Amino acid sequence: MSEESKKNYLSVTRLGIDTHQEPVVYMREDCHVCRAEGFNAQGRVLVIVGKRSVICSLDIVTGEFLSHARAGLSEAAWRLLRPKEGDRATFRHAPPVDSMGFVRGKLYGRPLDEEAAREIISDIGQGRYSDIQLSAYVAACASDRLSLDETVAITRAMVDTGKRFDWGEGQQVLDKHCVGGLPGNRTTPIVVAIVAANGLMMPKTSSRAITSPAGTADTMETLTRVRLGYDAMQKIVHQEGACLAWGGSVSLSPTDDIIIRVERALDLDSEGQLVASVISKKVAAGSTHVLIDIPVGPTAKVRSAKLARRLSDQLVKTGKALGLEVRCLLSDGSQPVGVGIGPALEARDVLAVLQNARTAPPDLRKRALTLAAALLEMGGVAESRQGLALARETLDSGRAWEKFQAICAAQGGLKKPPQSRYRKEIRADREGVVAMMNNRIISRLASLAGAPNAPAAGLQMHVSLGDLVENGSLLMTLHAQAEGELEYAWDFYQSHPEILHIEEEVV
Repeated sequence: MSEESKKNYLSVTRLGIDTHQEPVVYMREDCHVCRAEGFNAQGRVLVIVGKRSVICSLDIVTGEFLSHARAGLSEAAWRLLRPKEGDRATFRHAPPVDSMGFVRGKLYGRPLDEEAAREIISDIGQGRYSDIQLSAYVAACASDRLSLDETVAITRAMVDTGKRFDWGEGQQVLDKHCVGGLPGNRTTPIVVAIVAANGLMMPKTSSRAITSPAGTADTMETLTRVRLGYDAMQKIVHQEGACLAWGGSVSLSPTDDIIIRVERALDLDSEGQLVASVISKKVAAGSTHVLIDIPVGPTAKVRSAKLARRLSDQLVKTGKALGLEVRCLLSDGSQPVGVGIGPALEARDVLAVLQNARTAPPDLRKRALTLAAALLEMGGVAESRQGLALARETLDSGRAWEKFQAICAAQGGLKKPPQSRYRKEIRADREGVVAMMNNRIISRLASLAGAPNAPAAGLQMHVSLGDLVENGSLLMTLHAQAEGELEYAWDFYQSHPEILHIEEEVV
């Protein structure tokens, strides 16, 4: 070993700092490596421990927090490098990320071709992009800035970065997805149970919440284990015909979860990236037939029928380009679905519907039956227009509940969703008719209460559009696991009266 290489050594220590998915290394500004390499704060540093290496963002530390001979690693960096405490690491400047040239070109209006998409997605998947660079990519793709050709190119590249399930030649594999933007719309667990109970294969992988208070993976995690490895998922699907897993645990289109994290922080959505996200994960899951629910409403993610039709066209065409049969259903997105908004609260709604409980939300049941009916017809076990009757019989007879329990048992067992510690009722300050609900602000309110990070947190709805209320009627109940978050959400509600509009009843 040369004397020059020895100068770049520092021992690594685990600092226990959670930087989510971004690997971060911490060094003293006056340590010999920083001085010798000319490292600066927020620079990109290649960290090498043994045969493993990872590109990290650099945070500079002053004072006695670290010794001159040590570099600290965040939890993300520690997971990727897997060192032992005190192992020696070498450090050097990370190579430039050439694909950022394509991102800059896109920001200035130059389209992304197959090569550009492949290099960008590959570099993101290999951790070469800092969060700042990822933000530039997300901004470049935001709104409707991606053409159909660009979307197809990005989708192909995203599929190629992860694993891909193969369920056997000629095997029909069903899947569904909801575009989102509708609080409480947790139909997937119900639909999967109905479809699988009728002998069809439906290996469902779902994302975490992006800008909403809960995703299907967040909700299912309050009921059973969703972090399933590749082999475990295959075994469960072959046994039960279905699963309800978090897609990130099986590396299906892994760059998508990285991009989603930044989209969530920036509160930005991209039509093309949404299509690429959905279709890439369906292709990677080995799906052949996909049903996509597009809620349409003034405060949903998709606000107009015109936009819904355009998005539907992109999803169908992108799916076709990658060998999928895609069908889209436009649904009512004017108000939340069910009673609960937040992982555990939504899980209780799901259980109520599956168990045919008297308190089951009728709107959630109806939407789930409609989607299940379409899939049963796509899967060929029901004739055209006969799917709804079969879906209803499957749910009413208890066969769907039995299948759901079997799936959860195979995934590690069914557990009871947690309950919140703190609650606060929100009551009407006038009488009248509930005339409008702002889905976006309702979602924000539930998120500020702690959802989805605090599984029991969120919001319970006690009224629907068109309901007559009196002064003092219960409208909503806030749920939180920390008193501070409850008060924070309450303050937000008081400053946003447009969350729910009550109009005087016209006689």
